Amino acid sequence: MRDTAKTRDHFHHFLPITTRWSDNDVYGHVNNVVYYQWFDTIVNEYLIVNETLDIQNGEAIGLVVETHCNYFSSVSFPDQVTAGLCVTQLGKSSVRYEVGIFRGEDHIASAQGHFVHVYVDRITRKPTPIPPKARALLESLQVVTP
Repeated sequence: MRDTAKTRDHFHHFLPITTRWSDNDVYGHVNNVVYYQWFDTIVNEYLIVNETLDIQNGEAIGLVVETHCNYFSSVSFPDQVTAGLCVTQLGKSSVRYEVGIFRGEDHIASAQGHFVHVYVDRITRKPTPIPPKARALLESLQVVTP
């Protein structure tokens, strides 16, 4: 069953993104792979800006183990988009983010999906508990889904 497009009210953090000419495919809309880049961008922007992800030296790193996206309406260059972010599941070593992509000032998502990180030890690549500072930050993004 296909998800229903969510509104901006569902998300807790937002990041404006400018589309680029190269984002369009031969059909005149943003190519599907670009949406996954936007998902990766908002998640990592949030973690880095809030100093819970040290991409060079952190002991724990988040590896992407699952992504998914539903598309509801087209986005094309030169549209401005806003990515919205929330957390829908928070486990001992994993987190499931939900991301909405909003075209212009639209209140309903043009696309939305999820992105799952599993935290692992940088050296052994074995699952490790989400670091306390990161867990507190992720809890602040958490929403209850029916």
